[in-house]
Amino acid sequence: MSERAQHPATADFPIGAARRLVETALDEDLGPDGLDVTSTATIPADQVATGHVLARGPGVLAGAPVIALVLEGVATRTGGRPPSLDVRIADGARIDAGDVIAVLDGAVQQVLMAERTLLNVMSRLSGVATHTRRWADVLAGTGCTVLDTRKTTPGMRELEKYAVRAGGGTNKRMGLFDVAMVKDNHVTAAGGVGAAHAAIRARYPHVGIEVEVESTEQALEALEAGSRFLMCDNMPLDLLRTTVETARGWAAAHGESIEIEATGGLTLETAAATAATGIDVMSVGGLTHSSPIIDLALDLV
Repeated sequence: MSERAQHPATADFPIGAARRLVETALDEDLGPDGLDVTSTATIPADQVATGHVLARGPGVLAGAPVIALVLEGVATRTGGRPPSLDVRIADGARIDAGDVIAVLDGAVQQVLMAERTLLNVMSRLSGVATHTRRWADVLAGTGCTVLDTRKTTPGMRELEKYAVRAGGGTNKRMGLFDVAMVKDNHVTAAGGVGAAHAAIRARYPHVGIEVEVESTEQALEALEAGSRFLMCDNMPLDLLRTTVETARGWAAAHGESIEIEATGGLTLETAAATAATGIDVMSVGGLTHSSPIIDLALDLV
């Protein structure tokens, strides 16, 4: 098994994380009394209508299951009945302007109370999925996969990492608990790469260990210390290529299987050339910390 924690692209929607986020968002929007002063003052409680959740631009959809959670949350707060819901496009699908993602039928007050929360979450997750798909498309056929990082929005990590999977990427690690990553500060504090690696292996024998390296020499040091997952940080292409070739040669000579990651300063324009160095994966923090939202809307029809 890889030293990297595995999170399949087809993993289920994180319903628990989504419900917690929705509850927090509705508390922010509706306040302690579960109230939308505009809608309750201007729209009769028994007025019904149909609403379309639709795309206003192209992208990749993520977060559609949130719609039902928001509708249920609003109904619980108001004592009303949630509108019926027909989701017509699945997460991971490409969308274009005008596409109807879901149809809601029911009380207008309920629909409008749910509108902003469901759009906020879906627009954010769809933005992450769309950004990830651009990387996945560039890397298609190279044998290299794009990974996310821990640079996520607080409280949204599970959801944003789900969105990365929906966009064709893979999750690296969910947190500090499932994979050990030895960086320069750990090396300094522990007294060396070997000491850090040995300490982790002794205390957490079943946890994968990755070592950050900035040179070919450091890569060999990490391999000799026992690491089988190397993260090449901010290496120019020539250095990265040399390091990969050297590390692969070491692994072949020792009958070992290793995994090599590139990170730092990567762009879509250089992604294919970086993949061609022979790395297995590349991690891109921008998938979650710099993805623009996808413009979605909810219109009554």
